[in-house]
Amino acid sequence: MRYGFYISMLTTVVEKIKTQFPSFILEVKEFRDETTVHVKKEDIVAVCQFLRDDEECQFNYCSDICGADAYTPENRFEVIYNLYSIPLNQRIRLKVFVEEANLHCPSVTSVWQGAEWPERETYDMIGITFDGNDDMRRMYMPEEFEYYPLRKDFPLMGIPDSIPLPRK
Repeated sequence: MRYGFYISMLTTVVEKIKTQFPSFILEVKEFRDETTVHVKKEDIVAVCQFLRDDEECQFNYCSDICGADAYTPENRFEVIYNLYSIPLNQRIRLKVFVEEANLHCPSVTSVWQGAEWPERETYDMIGITFDGNDDMRRMYMPEEFEYYPLRKDFPLMGIPDSIPLPRK
């Protein structure tokens, strides 16, 4: 019985997003009881703000942000936002496409301050810069490292001599 409540609640959330932002939504997918809403890149902050502040939605926690490389000619890169409503115990996923020629995406740190580190990690591993994030430094790789290890065109064995390794 409770399961039906959650599906009904998410249907209401998606309908509210579609009503509030009819031109912002590219696609809505339901798969294995998970809802994914594809949003236009330039509108991601407004949609996140709405999902956080709306009394019926209450997505007050951004649990993760990551990047993905589909390695396709179109829509190669995307940013994925996993949001959680603590009061309602409900999850939703947002996605935006990022063009390969312009690897920039608006930062959602103005909505969730905790988004700073996942955005930095996405920058470090995929190479997507989040405009508005004041700390776009690399987290794992050296600042001078020219490559992004989670891209599909990055060699499995790495790039020889690209990072100085400690001596034995």
